[in-house]
Amino acid sequence: MFVRILLFILTSALLWGQSATTSPSAADLAKQMADMNALIQRLQQRVDELEARLGSTAAAERAGKPEIAQANQPALPASGQVAPESPAISNFLRGTSINTLVDTYYGYNFNDPIGRVNRLRAYDVLSNSFSLNQATVIFENAPDVDNGKRWGARLDLQFGQATETLQGNAANELRPEVYRNIFQAYGIYVVPVGSGLTIDFGKWASSLGIEGNFTQDQMNYSRSYWFNFLPFYHMGARVNYQLTKALAVNYWVTNGTQQTEPFNNFKDQLIGVALQPNQKFSWTANYYLGQEHPDVMFLPNSTNPDLPTLQGEPFLPIQPSPKGKLHIIDTYGTWQANPKLTLALEADYVIERLYTNSSPSRAWGGAGYARYQISPRVAIAGRAEYLADQGGLFSGTTQALKDITFTLEQKLVDNFLLREEWRRDFSNQPYFYTDLPGALKREQNTATLGVVWWFGPKKSPW
Repeated sequence: MFVRILLFILTSALLWGQSATTSPSAADLAKQMADMNALIQRLQQRVDELEARLGSTAAAERAGKPEIAQANQPALPASGQVAPESPAISNFLRGTSINTLVDTYYGYNFNDPIGRVNRLRAYDVLSNSFSLNQATVIFENAPDVDNGKRWGARLDLQFGQATETLQGNAANELRPEVYRNIFQAYGIYVVPVGSGLTIDFGKWASSLGIEGNFTQDQMNYSRSYWFNFLPFYHMGARVNYQLTKALAVNYWVTNGTQQTEPFNNFKDQLIGVALQPNQKFSWTANYYLGQEHPDVMFLPNSTNPDLPTLQGEPFLPIQPSPKGKLHIIDTYGTWQANPKLTLALEADYVIERLYTNSSPSRAWGGAGYARYQISPRVAIAGRAEYLADQGGLFSGTTQALKDITFTLEQKLVDNFLLREEWRRDFSNQPYFYTDLPGALKREQNTATLGVVWWFGPKKSPW
C-alpha cells in the first residue's frame, strides 16, 4: 500500500511540474497522459510481483522452510554481495581441534624420604605433596585423505613436573631451555603412494615401550621403569606405510633419544613393524640403533674468547668423542580377552657402550599388565615388572629392580578421572631414600591419588 501511495505522489508531482513550466496543447497533454498511464501500469505490475514474492517468503518462514524463503529473496546487486569464504581458510579450519589436559596428584611415600623424593619415578616424583604432573594444550589439524586433504600438523605445549622429566633435563638436552615446553611439534604429509605413505617431520613422542605420556590412556597412574628408561621423544623424520590392513612398517631417522638438538653427527635410526589382525589383538616390534654420547659440552660461564659459540653460548669439543652405540630391542602386545578384560605384555633388551671397545652395560626385562572393567565407570588394573640393570645403565647401580602396582579407577563423569594407586618398588640392593641421609632401603611403598581432567574433541589415544 505504501508503494502505491508513493507512485501516486510521484505521478502527481510530475504532472504538476509539467503544467507549471509549459502550456501544452490538448493533443500534447493527451499524449503525456497516455505515456504516464502506461508507465504507471508497468510500475503497478512490478509492485504486484514484489508483494507476491514477499508474501510467499513470509509464509515459508512461518512454515519452517528457510531454503524456500532464501530462494525467494531478490538478488543483491554486485556491490552488495558478500565474498564467499576462501577455500584455503575453509580447508585449514576443517578438522582443527584444541585439546587440554590437567593432570594432578597427591602421593605419600612410607619411607618418609629426605627431600620427599620418590626414586625411579618418571612423573609422580614427590611424596607428601599436592603436585601438578602436567598441564598440556594440544593444537591438532589431522590429514583427511578421503576429502582430498593430505597435510596436517600437531603442537603439544606442556607444563609441570613432567616437563622437567621429559624436556628440562640437561642430561637429555644440551640447551633444554630452548625447547622446554614443546613436547611435540611436527607436520604431516600423506604421499599418494599405494595405500598412502605417511611422513612426519619435527619432534614427536617416542613409541618405544607400551606406556605413553597421557595418563588417561594408561592402565595405571604411575609409569613403569621401562617408560622412565626408554626414550621419551625424538626429533627427525619418520615414515609409516600400511602394507596391508593388518600390517604396517615404520622407519625413523632422528637426532637421538631425547635430543631436539643433536649431541653428535650420528643420526639414530629405527625400523619397526605393527601388526593388528583384528580389533582384539595388536603387536609391535622395534629395533633402534643410536649413538647417545655428546661430542661437545657447553660452558655458559666461560670468558675464554677463543671458544666457539652457538647463539652466544661458548662450547668446547670433546676429544676424543665417545662413539659407542646404543641398541634397543623393544616389543609389546595388547589382547582384549573379552569386553571387560584387557591384557598386555612388554619385553625389552638394551645394550650400550661408551666407546666402541668399551665393556657394555645392559638392561633387560619386561612388564605385564591386566585391566578389568567392573562397570562403565569403575575399573581395576595391575602391573608387575622386572628390570635387570647390569652396569647401572638405568639407575646408576647394578641391581635387579621390581615393581608391583594396583590401581582403582573411577570415571566420575566423562573426561574426569580419579585413580587411587598402591605401588611397591623393591630391589636386591639398598637403593631407595629414607628420612636419614645415606641410609637406604631395598624397598619403597607409595600411595597415590591421581586426579585428571581433559577437554576437547580429540578421542583417545591422545
